Amino acid sequence: MQGCPSRQLLDRISDKWVALILRALGSDGPHRPGADHGDDPRSMRYSELSRPLAGASQKMLTQTLRSLEADGLVTRTVTPTVPVTVTYELTDLGLSPNHVMAGLKDWGETHMADVLAHREGQHRDGQHRTATEN
Repeated sequence: MQGCPSRQLLDRISDKWVALILRALGSDGPHRPGADHGDDPRSMRYSELSRPLAGASQKMLTQTLRSLEADGLVTRTVTPTVPVTVTYELTDLGLSPNHVMAGLKDWGETHMADVLAHREGQHRDGQHRTATEN
């Protein structure tokens, strides 16, 4: 099972920062004023990308962006301005799991309160089901 493509994909996108970066670049990132927002992917500067990922250290964000670039999911573009402008954007390969990521996000927003309520109910009752009780 270790070589299974679906397991490798889940290992890759289950990293908290990977999922959040993919979603930010996919459609959840900042929108330009006056632009049609839709769900269109966008390029983002490092500083724009770091805002919605407030818990990520600069080192973690940089390492994650480099690994996504090495995987072919993100492109990094350097524009020779003063100061230099660096933007990140999803590649076609990086865009392809975007609808799956959006579905996971939607499911979490819809059902996470229920999951937490069940979790709290189990802790309050002191009961934990075993696999055979399910």
